[in-house]
Amino acid sequence: MTKERIKKLVQRLATEKLDGILITSPGNRRYLSGFSGSDGMLLITPGANILATDFRYYEQVQHEAPEFNLFKTRGPLKEWFAGLIHEAGTSALGIESKFISVSIFHTMEKALTDAGAKTSLVPVENMVEPLRLIKDSSETDLIKKAAELSDDVIFNLEQIARPGITELELAWKIEQHMRQSGSQPLGFEVICASGSNSALPHAKPTTKVIQKGEPVVLDFGARFAGYTSDITRTICFGEPDSQFKKLYNIVFSAQKAAVEGICSGMNAVDADSLARKVIENAGYGQFFGHGLGHGIGLDVHEGPALGPLSKDTLADGMIFTIEPGIYIPGWGGVRIEDNGLLANGKLHILTSACKLDLF
Repeated sequence: MTKERIKKLVQRLATEKLDGILITSPGNRRYLSGFSGSDGMLLITPGANILATDFRYYEQVQHEAPEFNLFKTRGPLKEWFAGLIHEAGTSALGIESKFISVSIFHTMEKALTDAGAKTSLVPVENMVEPLRLIKDSSETDLIKKAAELSDDVIFNLEQIARPGITELELAWKIEQHMRQSGSQPLGFEVICASGSNSALPHAKPTTKVIQKGEPVVLDFGARFAGYTSDITRTICFGEPDSQFKKLYNIVFSAQKAAVEGICSGMNAVDADSLARKVIENAGYGQFFGHGLGHGIGLDVHEGPALGPLSKDTLADGMIFTIEPGIYIPGWGGVRIEDNGLLANGKLHILTSACKLDLF
């Protein structure tokens, strides 16, 4: 699997007139090598695959990244970086500019200069990410498993949640349930926002006690073998009021329109518009300020982006979220989010946790 991914990347290097690339993004590093350690970098050229890391991961590399030669690092970056580059013999080396600080970049350049190396570092972007847009069958299976772990929270919510619990307590119980069910450390902090706090799309849980009758936005995702899910449900303890029912039904209808209308070959802007028009026609367009969705995989936010400014085109094999929402300052918000796989031209929802029936 990694051989084919590396082959595609090397083909991209030729088009960019690079004879090598240094991979420092954790997601890209794992995608290309299988290495799940928290520290290390890949050096990939047409003739060599090298994984540089320290003593903590020597044995792990042998098990997880058999396609790569291990370069054993010791001490600070400045002491071994030139040796790594010399081993590959590159002259124009791409570096992932989004994942290298200015300080590290200068350290790399100085190490090469001090060693008399002729290699030039060329900042590049999005060399690996386009390859990750289309998920293969093994990736899809792992995301499905992560989705099952997050679904299970909603299936067991009556045992997890109760009136009088605080946002922080409920967020912890949700995380605890997923971890006990087999999830790895979560890809992002659980969002549990009640009442007026739910008007903040990325609210942090607080000590606020959740009251009956108010909206409660729960946004979380499990992680399985490195791959994430991302689900949102808006719930209510007790009987929801008329405002809650009205907004929930609008958001539910917007998501339904997107799920039924999205197809392969569609521009991501048009996909976003399917849901946005429902909310706008209901008079709440100004209260839906984020995009309809985003890709998920090794990172909880990756391509494609579904939104009014997106340049992406949707294709079979992509997995992404569908998450319309309405957020009313001072009152609260409603968001519903599911994960979908584009296959055979249509969107197939992977998350099956129940939603409120307010119609």
